Amino acid sequence: MIDDRGQGRRGAKGFTSDFLTELFGDPLDPGYTDAASQREKTGRVPRSGWSVGPVSLVVIVLLGFLFAVAYRQTVAAEPGRAQARSGLVAQIQQRQGETDALSTRAEELRDEVNRQREAALGGSQAARLRELEASTGLGRVTGDGVVVELADAPGGQDALGGATAGAGPAQVIYLDLQSVANDLWGAGAEAIAINGQRLTSTSTIRSAGQAILVDFRPVTGPYEVSAIGPDGMRQRYEASGSALTMRQVAKVTGLSFAVRDADDLALPAAPEPRLRYAEPAVSSSASSGGDESSGSGASPSPSGGGR
Repeated sequence: MIDDRGQGRRGAKGFTSDFLTELFGDPLDPGYTDAASQREKTGRVPRSGWSVGPVSLVVIVLLGFLFAVAYRQTVAAEPGRAQARSGLVAQIQQRQGETDALSTRAEELRDEVNRQREAALGGSQAARLRELEASTGLGRVTGDGVVVELADAPGGQDALGGATAGAGPAQVIYLDLQSVANDLWGAGAEAIAINGQRLTSTSTIRSAGQAILVDFRPVTGPYEVSAIGPDGMRQRYEASGSALTMRQVAKVTGLSFAVRDADDLALPAAPEPRLRYAEPAVSSSASSGGDESSGSGASPSPSGGGR
């Protein structure tokens, strides 16, 4: 009995199917067989590709309609934008013309004021005033000197749109003009102007985007830095740091840099500066002493401060 049960167990264990045997014997998943049988019964053949349902079709039509409306509005608005841009350009040109006319009128009035003032002051005092105005940049000066010319490399910035036409051509920046002006002062220059804009002790050379501003007035290339000074000024400037640096930059990048002598330079006067004056405030001790001496209860009026 014991042996028979043992043999029966061994025989039953030998007929048990193994997972690997099933995998190699029938590798196809039973679900595929069921699906094939179902297709044979119904007679339906699945379509290749993708199918578009009613909802998808509505969505596609709606998107196409929206794109068509947006395109039509964009095309219809283009003439309006072009007209607005041309109107702005015309306004800018008109304002520039008005500004130039006002600047010319201001120069005429300044010359008239100078003539009237010199007539009222007399010979020596008028000459002294002219010297002070020339030294401070508020008077027109003439004389021999040096002109430093700088220009962007070919294919540089567009004067109207601000775009660059090449792959990063070298451009003159405001730091270049600052360095040239400072070294010209160091070389002994008595008066300097950049593209006709006279420099004074309060002048600034800055950048605003792609534009270079001299005393908040834009200047465009090519740039001319004119300086009036004594003999030997050019030789001293040629040995300065800005001249050596700009020559090296011009050699490497194609930027234009040149220095030349100039006779009978005429530099205009700088605009009248807007200065503010301050007066010291009266201290409390001085005001109390004044009250005692005067014997009245009124205190002196305070200073108006800066005006």
